[in-house]
Amino acid sequence: MIEAATGAVFLMTSLYGAGHANAQTIATPANSLSTTAGAAITRTITDTKDVEAYVRQAYADTPILIEVARCESTFRQYDSATGQVVRGIVNKGDVGVMQINEGYHAEEAAKKGYDIYSVQGNVAFAKKLYEKFGTSPWSASKPCWSTANIARK
Repeated sequence: MIEAATGAVFLMTSLYGAGHANAQTIATPANSLSTTAGAAITRTITDTKDVEAYVRQAYADTPILIEVARCESTFRQYDSATGQVVRGIVNKGDVGVMQINEGYHAEEAAKKGYDIYSVQGNVAFAKKLYEKFGTSPWSASKPCWSTANIARK
């Protein structure tokens, strides 16, 4: 389901442009409602509290990534003033809740069907990065997340 939704979001951003809309709509079991016909009704996730809830659910098995999201973006995918995707302060190529670097990862993410400009794609691709590299992609924020009192695998 997540892969299919990510693919749909990627296709839409390929056709209409990534990161230019005020918000992205994503459909997942966590934020969908069922209709009587079984189709999903999606809602847009822009509120920081909703993004945080999504991150906490997605990373329930990897709590260090929850702390990384807290430190990297304070659970923000979109700038509340502009509606645009959050970008890094030091490096404007870092995008979204997990601050995925476009220069290093945008092409690979797109090839694998992840839209790093959406909450869902950003969170899912960050999980893939973590599985491959551990926390090293977020070493710049280590002083923040390394002090969290969580159990690590």
